[in-house]
Amino acid sequence: MDLGLRDRVCVVTGSTGGIGLATARLLAAEGARVVVTGRDPARLEAARVDSGAELALEADFSEPAAPERVLSQAADELGPVTVLINNVGLAYQADFLEVADREWDEFWQLNVMSHVRAIRAAVPAMRAAGGGSIVNVSSTAGKRPSTGMPHYSVTKAAVLSLSRLVADLYAKDGIRCNAVTPGPTATEAWLGKGGLADQQAARSGQDRQTVLESVGAGRPLGRLAEPEEIAAVIAFLCSERASYVTGASWSADGGTVPIIV
Repeated sequence: MDLGLRDRVCVVTGSTGGIGLATARLLAAEGARVVVTGRDPARLEAARVDSGAELALEADFSEPAAPERVLSQAADELGPVTVLINNVGLAYQADFLEVADREWDEFWQLNVMSHVRAIRAAVPAMRAAGGGSIVNVSSTAGKRPSTGMPHYSVTKAAVLSLSRLVADLYAKDGIRCNAVTPGPTATEAWLGKGGLADQQAARSGQDRQTVLESVGAGRPLGRLAEPEEIAAVIAFLCSERASYVTGASWSADGGTVPIIV
């Protein structure tokens, strides 16, 4: 199926691994002109080569000026950005009573304000181009809070509200905005050393493999998602095939959250 993304300039934030990298690969395979971003120069260059992206821009999206700089540079080098995927984010487990104000602010800046700033930078060019598509990567924890990740859950819920707000504000300009809510996914965030599986194992007293098996079994489909499965939903929402979809929050969670919205 042709998604109608050929030659569209697409910026994917947080795309040196996991869902972001899988999304960049898929968009590039569809003929889009993809921009990958990340903080680590070596990983960023590897992601550019791996994905087939045309441009790789080093950026720390927790810094207020980074989103506008990335969107501006992408436009200068490739043309108007008409697709934006806000994927960058931070997650780790913690006890609610032990999360300091500094940590709440850290999560807010990266998980929410980076999206706000990137959208703010993208909208004028999308308006001028007659439309565009924005996809924000939220989480099942945004729909049903995870008690083990309080600041992550609250910020991911804010991403859902932001997505609906932007959809309502700019639909008349032909700009669509949707959110995707993945469940646990087989990425470095879960599987990497010191990642969520190791953190949960340390908190529960279980071994890492038992944790992963339990988390997978907790989904109705009985397993973690693969990043490519989430990327497929994102690419569809970016595409002309989803031209009548805006303001939606699409669950891609193997049935994890037992609601129909």
